[in-house]
Amino acid sequence: MNKSTKRPVKPAVTKAPKITERSKAMHPRNVHNSGYDFPALVSCYSELAPFVSTNAYGNLSIDFALPQAVKALNAALLKYHYSIDSWDIPTGFLCPPIPGRVDYIHHIADLLAVKKAAKSRIPRGEKIRALDIGMGANAIYPLLGAQAYGWRFVGTDVDPVSLNNAQKIFNKNKALNKKLSCRLQPNAAHVFQGIMETTDRFDVTLCNPPFHASLAEASAGTARKVANLAANKMAKSAPENTQKPSAGVLNFGGQKAELWCEGGEQQFLRNMMTESKMFSTQCLWFTTLVSKKDNLPFALAQLQQLKAADVKVIDMHQGNKITRILAWTFLTSEQHHLWQQYREI
Repeated sequence: MNKSTKRPVKPAVTKAPKITERSKAMHPRNVHNSGYDFPALVSCYSELAPFVSTNAYGNLSIDFALPQAVKALNAALLKYHYSIDSWDIPTGFLCPPIPGRVDYIHHIADLLAVKKAAKSRIPRGEKIRALDIGMGANAIYPLLGAQAYGWRFVGTDVDPVSLNNAQKIFNKNKALNKKLSCRLQPNAAHVFQGIMETTDRFDVTLCNPPFHASLAEASAGTARKVANLAANKMAKSAPENTQKPSAGVLNFGGQKAELWCEGGEQQFLRNMMTESKMFSTQCLWFTTLVSKKDNLPFALAQLQQLKAADVKVIDMHQGNKITRILAWTFLTSEQHHLWQQYREI
């Protein structure tokens, strides 16, 4: 073959990041798009009843500044919509909003969808295996993913207390217990190292990184949230009801590993992307949330440097809040096809 007939060598990154545009509504398959049915939730989980009252607009609601109320709402939502019993978290641990968390799961399901002709088939069942980095005590992504799509999950964390609580929840839900397992990350500076074994194959990884760089920064963020909750409550309440929530009362909580790490979200993303290259053939899609928009250009540049084969950015809307899902793979389109054939998805 002479030089004139040689095929040009394609660069490692062949596609620009794909941005999936969505309306301000949550994912179409999200059962929480219509809001909360408090009578149904209370009938399913009576512990929620003391926290439900009529707000200034004449609608049933709870005081989202009360951690006990938010935790009861979460337990009710998980039981009513996802048949998850005995969900609980230790005092002070992160209490995640269920609608936003399950939105991530639905978008990941679309990412894994098998496209044939003009149709897409969402993969369901135990053949799909997911890895949740930084699962936390609430174990929310494995629980939602297992119930919504029947996937298997491995949840990781650097905190043994978090893993012990997650395992208690799994044990109390026998139908899910065989689909869910925990692994302790022995080194807080690592993400996939020390977790992924040579025989592991994961269809997708998920992560909600700690986004603060220090305890002081996390505390300042907490103070802003408390102030916003207080201002929002007073704006919606009658003039005589102006009592502010205590600065120490949080509806979200969060321990060190859940809220902050050295270097913040950007450093965590750097570590995650660098380590993902080490396990490039053991995972179909790596994904993570990117809370800070300013960190996205940095992340895209690093993935290009790491020679990711494909990168996608998916905007996820919850009201006025926008969170981005960053997804990348080191496998070619042909390798993706072979992976799906092997998994039969």
